[in-house]
Amino acid sequence: MKLTVKFKILPTKEQKQYLEQTLNEYINTVNNIVQIMINGHTKLTSKNIKANLPSAVKNQAIQDARSVYRKYKKTNKLPILRKPVCIWNNQNYKINDCLRFPVFINGKSQRIKVKAILTDYQKQQLNNKLGTLRITKKSGKWIAQIAVEMSEKQNNGKNIMGVDLGLKVPAVAVTSNGKTKFFGNGRQNKYIRRKYKSLRQKLGKAKQLKKIKQIGNKEQRWMKDQDHKISREIVNFAKENHVSVIRLEKLANIRSTARTSRKNEKNLHTWSFYRLANYIEYKAKLEGIKVEYVNPEYTSQKCPHCGALNKAKDRKYVCKSCGHIAHRDRLGAINIMKAPVVDGVA
Repeated sequence: MKLTVKFKILPTKEQKQYLEQTLNEYINTVNNIVQIMINGHTKLTSKNIKANLPSAVKNQAIQDARSVYRKYKKTNKLPILRKPVCIWNNQNYKINDCLRFPVFINGKSQRIKVKAILTDYQKQQLNNKLGTLRITKKSGKWIAQIAVEMSEKQNNGKNIMGVDLGLKVPAVAVTSNGKTKFFGNGRQNKYIRRKYKSLRQKLGKAKQLKKIKQIGNKEQRWMKDQDHKISREIVNFAKENHVSVIRLEKLANIRSTARTSRKNEKNLHTWSFYRLANYIEYKAKLEGIKVEYVNPEYTSQKCPHCGALNKAKDRKYVCKSCGHIAHRDRLGAINIMKAPVVDGVA
């Protein structure tokens, strides 16, 4: 399974200059190579390319240019790459507490050593087979991304688990062996969203646009961290209960479900179901757990006992036909667990 480990690097003032030069030179080189290919010269090597880049980085630029050229051949539209970036193959960098890679300094290829900010979990991920290194600059911060090939574990579980994603309760999981668990703190999430919204409004009135952007970035980092924690807890719960399949709602339809009322729709762009589902999926795959998506239609209304449709009042679901009582989100997770898979048969 392929994934990307993304982390900050802290270059010195001098190293920042080298990085700025390298990233700009790389993107200009890719654009120039694409133009050369359009003019009919498609068989290129690093010896053919004049650029202030290490030889291995030139080769990577040629590969990127070929990809752009193929898109041009299909669409007849020439994309001009503008965002500064540079890519090194896995033979040309080393990573531990520092990131070592070559740049061009005074006409020569030289390796620089840049401090890397890595969590323990990221360090574990980097113990696997590494792919390309990509460095970019975003909002004044230097970001490194390393492609990682991770082996998936064997899973011999027999149970299925349905997971219902929401706002008041971020996630509820129900397993086919009868276990239920609620994840996250919806009230805390709501409080954080309101706090940042209030801050943005105050800063907006003061016309402090730079600070508004900083606040937004801080809010997103907090929310991503919450999604990582919740997804890790969900997958650990699945492992504890010998689950081989996790079922989620098909995300394309999640905005129209009962659990995302009009009052809550405005919050959907900030509390991302898509991101949380993606985190659950890739963490599950690493543990050998399959993830399937189901049609969300009536999952919050259908009685799991008799099949009748009823609308829940607040968080309580009562079936008018058979009298079955359940927490609305637990009911959703049960129905998701039992629902037909979108691209297959459950």
